[in-house]
Amino acid sequence: MPNGSEVGDTLPGCAAVMRLLGGSPAGTAAYMTSWLLVEQPGPWTADALERVCDEVFPAQRMDALRAAGLRPLLIRRPGRHRREPGAPRTVYLASGLPGGRWLERLEIADLAELAALDLEAVTRGRGGHGTPVAGPLFLACTHGTKDMCCAVLGRPVAAALGENHPGRAWEVSHVGGDRWAGNLLVVPDGYLHGQLSPDEAALVAKSALAGQVQLDQLRGRTSAPTAYAQYAEIAVRRRAGLRGLDEAIAVGESRPDPVDENLRLVSVRTPEGVYEVAVRRGPAVDGAASRCSARIAPAGYSVLSVHLLATV
Repeated sequence: MPNGSEVGDTLPGCAAVMRLLGGSPAGTAAYMTSWLLVEQPGPWTADALERVCDEVFPAQRMDALRAAGLRPLLIRRPGRHRREPGAPRTVYLASGLPGGRWLERLEIADLAELAALDLEAVTRGRGGHGTPVAGPLFLACTHGTKDMCCAVLGRPVAAALGENHPGRAWEVSHVGGDRWAGNLLVVPDGYLHGQLSPDEAALVAKSALAGQVQLDQLRGRTSAPTAYAQYAEIAVRRRAGLRGLDEAIAVGESRPDPVDENLRLVSVRTPEGVYEVAVRRGPAVDGAASRCSARIAPAGYSVLSVHLLATV
């Protein structure tokens, strides 16, 4: 009789299970308003990012920066990962706040140089730290030691984008949501996409280069404060056919029923006017076991209504 480990090894990965269950990635983006992207060639351990941050920043400072919306991430070029002794590291700083996005690049010889960066200013949306770069960057999560699905599904995405968009495409450390692999983060646009094949990632890149958002497999705008806001923005975009970066921005959220803790009314600003979207979070649907997690179950978000309250 096979033991528990052998049974687990025969199960599909969490991303495959989520696809089989028909889970939608809408409304699942991790909260990020700004980024510190540090080149780290070579293999990544599961705690590679934490090791880099601990080497440079006091834990209390990094915790405060994360709470303010800064997301530190490691990046490496697609393909074979080799460390070149003495080679400078590329660092990107970026802000994804609507109406104020920017991307800057600098080179450092040693990780200790990161400590001098004014990351508090970055979280407030203030640039001026490096050389301005015309974005976007395409960051495909390939952090396999965090979850194997990210490597299996993310590396083909990174390889394809690296071939078609050299210099713009990078592999990135864990962005959250292994079950939505392949995950692709566009910076500084601030949109996270999931369940992508290389061909689907190519469409995301094509849209981003045109200053637009690809709606298929969109997890959400990372600077939106809640899952309800992300879900409502996507619903309005689909209804009105809006693809511009700032054409659907959640500007308010309320809980209309004090008894129903899973219902929200979200106000979404668009070029047409303000929409009111009723979003409900229901119980998760029946799940299934995976190799990566004990059980995978999609969340039960749904849109109850979409109304245009006022026109411009």
